[in-house]
Amino acid sequence: MTPPPRSRPAYDADERTQLLGWLDLQRAIIHWKCEGLSEQDAHRAVLPGSPLMTMAGLVSHMRWVEHCWFEVMLLGRPAVGPQFEGPDDADMQVEGRPLAGLLAEYTQQCAVSDEIIAAAALDDVGRHPDYAAGKATLRWMLLHMIEETARHAGHADAVRELLDGSTGYY
Repeated sequence: MTPPPRSRPAYDADERTQLLGWLDLQRAIIHWKCEGLSEQDAHRAVLPGSPLMTMAGLVSHMRWVEHCWFEVMLLGRPAVGPQFEGPDDADMQVEGRPLAGLLAEYTQQCAVSDEIIAAAALDDVGRHPDYAAGKATLRWMLLHMIEETARHAGHADAVRELLDGSTGYY
């Protein structure tokens, strides 16, 4: 699997291109921070107060966040997945799940999200009747996903440094 490129959108790009460009950059950083990790390190918690904050757990969480916002909130599909069906942080509970498989699932989910986004206008409103967030526009959801993915890319950066000392900015 080839990681997505890490590049910023053009300074003069239109709004949609900028939003998708910034989201793609943050997605690529998640992949980059996982490069070269052993399975043991991918599943090792380094923050005593956050035992599920592992690289593997972060990747799984990001997969399910993509699903939640674009398939469930925007399209109104059934609210299925560990974050809806399990205990708090169930989407980060990945014991025994290989990092490569989790990254592949994340990549596939991002491709599904991209197809959904491409078929919608930025002003389209979500359709899920059971959640207030289901009334947000696609523009709002994209801005939120940039924020969410960037926040977790920052977590991944800190976790990776604590695991093996690797640092670097995009």
